[in-house]
Amino acid sequence: MLAAPPPDADSGPPASDCLRSVRQSGAQPIIRPPGSASNRWSGSRRRLRRAHGGAGMSPRPIATATISFGLVSIPCQLYSSAENSQKVRFNFLSPEGTRVKQQYVDAKTGEPVERRDLIKGYQFAKDQYVTFKPEELKALEAEATQAIEIVEFVPVDQVERAYIGKTYYLGPARGGDKAYSLLGAAMKKTGWAALAKYAARGKQYLVLVRPVGDHLVLEQLHYAHEVRDIAAVPSGEGEVVEAELGLAVQLIEQIASEDFDPSKYEDEVGQRMLEAVERKVADGTEITAPVEEETTAQVIDLMAALRASVSSETETGADDQAESEPEKKKAAGS
Repeated sequence: MLAAPPPDADSGPPASDCLRSVRQSGAQPIIRPPGSASNRWSGSRRRLRRAHGGAGMSPRPIATATISFGLVSIPCQLYSSAENSQKVRFNFLSPEGTRVKQQYVDAKTGEPVERRDLIKGYQFAKDQYVTFKPEELKALEAEATQAIEIVEFVPVDQVERAYIGKTYYLGPARGGDKAYSLLGAAMKKTGWAALAKYAARGKQYLVLVRPVGDHLVLEQLHYAHEVRDIAAVPSGEGEVVEAELGLAVQLIEQIASEDFDPSKYEDEVGQRMLEAVERKVADGTEITAPVEEETTAQVIDLMAALRASVSSETETGADDQAESEPEKKKAAGS
């Protein structure tokens, strides 16, 4: 059995506690004058600013796929619909300010286990597992055809929101513009959406393709057995009085909007975190970095070393010759 991995950094102790630990440990901060943040931080700051309402760059496709629509094939590209990866995230550090890494530990012996030695197992009873070799799991995977195979069309308003998981944008790839536009126009005219199967990364997904304006959107759906029945959740049984209902409707109408405009709202906590990070970097306070060990290796100038060697050999040869002259004269005199 493997020990549970450490919790995600975002669910860990507050940033202030982490910084306090670093300060108490005696780690030496790198003090920088205001405004002297590195180019690397400038790039990170721009990315974070884009994630918090700033203008962003054009999205890059994360995958390619082909919509199979009868005898028509529509080459497409998938794009992420959200910038969750650009949120303010913290890393766990040691008291000395260096990154820490995850380690797998045998829950029984406490001994560390190398990642290359791990095997996959399914727990079918308490502390009992059936194990699988990589080739066994590979044989069970779906063939990654990258095809979005439409199996039927359904009324788009009948798909409950509870079934919707992740959302991706679909854009036409080279040669697919006309067929892409045709499929979108046909679905808008009929009010139907395409229910399809999509095989990728060894898995098979149930997806819904629907039009949004001039674009197509791919929504990854949960399978029926994955969605809980809402009837299992307690519902209110109180009697609704007509007078109270009228007041409730009046209150709703007072703060109701005709259009949904999410741009009016910001992640206030994320914005405060971003501003706090920017202040610390700009002020040069509580910035930690691992202390660089002094190196004892000497940087050798190759040409200088060669010249010194030649000079040394020349001097040695001259000394040997000088020492041999008296010996030669002595031998000649005898």
